[in-house]
Amino acid sequence: MTSMTIPVPAARLSPARGQLAAIAVMVTFFALAPLVIYPVYLMKVMCFALFACAFNLLIGFAGLLSFGHAMFFGIAAYSAGYAAKAWGVTPELAVLFGSACAAALGLASGLLAIRRQGIYFAMITLAIAQMVYFLVAQAPFSGGENGLQGVPRGRLFGVIDLENMTAMYLFVFAIFLFGFFVVWRAVHSPFGQVLKAIRENEPRAISLGYKVARYKLLAFVISAALAGLAGATKTLVFQLAALPDAHWGMSGEVVLITLLGGLGTLLGPVVGAAIIVAMDNWLAHLDTWVMVIQGVIFMACVLGFRRGIVGELAHRLRRPL
Repeated sequence: MTSMTIPVPAARLSPARGQLAAIAVMVTFFALAPLVIYPVYLMKVMCFALFACAFNLLIGFAGLLSFGHAMFFGIAAYSAGYAAKAWGVTPELAVLFGSACAAALGLASGLLAIRRQGIYFAMITLAIAQMVYFLVAQAPFSGGENGLQGVPRGRLFGVIDLENMTAMYLFVFAIFLFGFFVVWRAVHSPFGQVLKAIRENEPRAISLGYKVARYKLLAFVISAALAGLAGATKTLVFQLAALPDAHWGMSGEVVLITLLGGLGTLLGPVVGAAIIVAMDNWLAHLDTWVMVIQGVIFMACVLGFRRGIVGELAHRLRRPL
């Protein structure tokens, strides 16, 4: 008797196919976009997209809401800028130094913050971030309200001049892809599955024998390091580290970017960053009305797209994006 083969929809055969296709589209876009779009704008989008991806790893997959993520972005921005300007290190070392400072700050603040949950965790991160902000504002090397200006881009590996726009763009593009891959690999690893379990039901994860505090701390440090990587890269792009980089408003902006694009999705922070950065650039002449317009769009998104733009699209297509 011949067996009957039941056809299975393609989406069920490979549930990750839609996600990989979307990632391929994203990579292709950033690879070809400089031909028609101003490269500095695209580099800013990638920096903020990486920042949002780092934040999304913490809240979207570990369920930890931080109101002070700007401290990692800001401390890395100032550290990398100072290393490049005062010490004359090459750009790759400046970026690594900034990321390392952010990771160290993440470890120190994480040891305090992960002892609490929910709103208490969020408020602890906000309090630490405010301390870091005032520390940076008063530091003699920071330039105060004028910021750390004139940061040299330098020569990559001592050879490639990053004053060349094409070289600088490829450098930022490579950093963005690296950071995005780290998040993607973390989410699709056993470590990422444990983070999701902690997010869904922390007492159950504890009962299964997982060292929840260690997983949360590691996620916090990875998120801090990637946020620092974004901040350090942004300083080289604009050759400036300023107080808004460490201000609580930056923490609020990354929350807005993540929720707008789609919480718990890989591509949501990228889409959200592109939209917010575009609004900041195209509506700059409206001054404070930019915040009002962003607020209206955010409310419309929350009411009409509760999962965010990418999250809602993924839900309707029944595929993870």
